[in-house]
Amino acid sequence: MPTTLDFKDRLLSATGHGLLTVFGRPAAGRPNPAQSSAASLDESQRRLAGALMRVNHVGEVCAQALYQSQALLSREEPLRRQLEAAAAEEIDHLAWTRERLDELKDRPSLLNPFWYGGAFALGSLAGLMGDRISLGFLVETERQVEQHLASHLDRLPAEDLRSREIVDRMKAEEAEHAQHAQEAGAAELPTPVPGLMRLAARVMTTVAHRL
Repeated sequence: MPTTLDFKDRLLSATGHGLLTVFGRPAAGRPNPAQSSAASLDESQRRLAGALMRVNHVGEVCAQALYQSQALLSREEPLRRQLEAAAAEEIDHLAWTRERLDELKDRPSLLNPFWYGGAFALGSLAGLMGDRISLGFLVETERQVEQHLASHLDRLPAEDLRSREIVDRMKAEEAEHAQHAQEAGAAELPTPVPGLMRLAARVMTTVAHRL
């Protein structure tokens, strides 16, 4: 039987996980979906692919913060375990995007500590409002991420099959996470909230594209 940790232990675990996410290199538990041979990209293509994969890596840093904070504050143990399972899949996304950045000779965002802290604060706020609101926040987040990844599939160089294979797998799994959260009883968020979330995401992606 799984051991149920008290809040203090969960907080310590979340803190350690956050430090590893921001300053370490979490390992993927599944094979990288990028199976195609690396194509020869010209410098402009390489820089574009690197910038887009940096943004995607930032998104996965934020996903870890959201899942960890929401799991920390969840009232129900089954829901907490569901969030932790989804976070484990997102760790794979984090590792895959970092691997692709290395292949492209590019780097993660210099502001990852800031992105993680902001996302953790937002996830905590959602968690404090109750599990149904927290799940609703998760559904909307994953839907927006899915749309964002679809736009990257349109923008990535056609020759960059390795990046495209990673993004395509991530997109499919984000949709699954949204569906699972919806099935778990997510509440619909008030009308202004999704728009504010899109605005915050636009700021993040614009800055992370360069920094």
